[in-house]
Amino acid sequence: MSRLFWVLEKTDSNKFPYRLNIKKGDKILLSLFVQDRWPGAGKHIFCLRDEEKTTEVYEEIEKVPVISAKRYGKRLSIVLDRPVNKRCDFLFLKKKYKSREGEYEQIFWRTQQGIKERKPRVKLTARGSESFHVLIDKNEKYPWKFPNCTVERTQLKAGDYALLSDEGIIAVVERKNFHNMISDFGSLHLLHMKLGELEEYKHAAMVVEAHYDDFLKPDKLKFYSPSYLSKVWAEIFAYHPHFQIIFAGNRKMGKEWTLRFFHAVTSHEKDSIPTAVAEEAANYDSSGDFI
Repeated sequence: MSRLFWVLEKTDSNKFPYRLNIKKGDKILLSLFVQDRWPGAGKHIFCLRDEEKTTEVYEEIEKVPVISAKRYGKRLSIVLDRPVNKRCDFLFLKKKYKSREGEYEQIFWRTQQGIKERKPRVKLTARGSESFHVLIDKNEKYPWKFPNCTVERTQLKAGDYALLSDEGIIAVVERKNFHNMISDFGSLHLLHMKLGELEEYKHAAMVVEAHYDDFLKPDKLKFYSPSYLSKVWAEIFAYHPHFQIIFAGNRKMGKEWTLRFFHAVTSHEKDSIPTAVAEEAANYDSSGDFI
């Protein structure tokens, strides 16, 4: 996968003396006019989007490889391959006009230290809607209940519960209890195949209505030793590093975690940052380029 680069240029403007580009090859994914080279201590820099991605040639003063580009709701977090001034994020906000219809955009460039010092009042990045559309596999005998949500029983291709949006299914959850897991361990290769299918979804998890140590208690096990099951769980985590496995403890906590998970996914999908950047951030992995 091609690297992303952080490119800072000097402009002729007094108000916005720099232009910051995030580039992939020759393609500009994000272009912002900014007021400084880097946010000072405790400061946030206001940015103006270069809508036209101006072709005017400016003096390049920095070009740094991007180690990490991740999207968290309205935030785009960047980590650069250098020892100082390496971590920052961009906050993309939509504000309604006070005197007329419509919205306008505000973009703020912030550093790790600046975020700590400003101590924002809003602590949660994701604030999902209280109501959403849940699909429940028709083979679920005693399904979880989701109050205030639209619930539909159907045949799911993967998972037991799914979150439906206008774009289709955006999250899936496989529900397991202790006995389900013990049974699945008898056909471990099939379990890996099932988890692999779930991994094809952008947001996916397996919620286990048991604690991890339940699988290590000899009095609960009939066919397997605690040592063997500890190795099985280690293999599952190793083979599926991008798949969430939650030991919820019981039915109630399993449902509660899934509800909050769907809330957060709904919020994340509704929040917007520039499309090209969002797509790259969703898939960007520079692990092969950096040691």
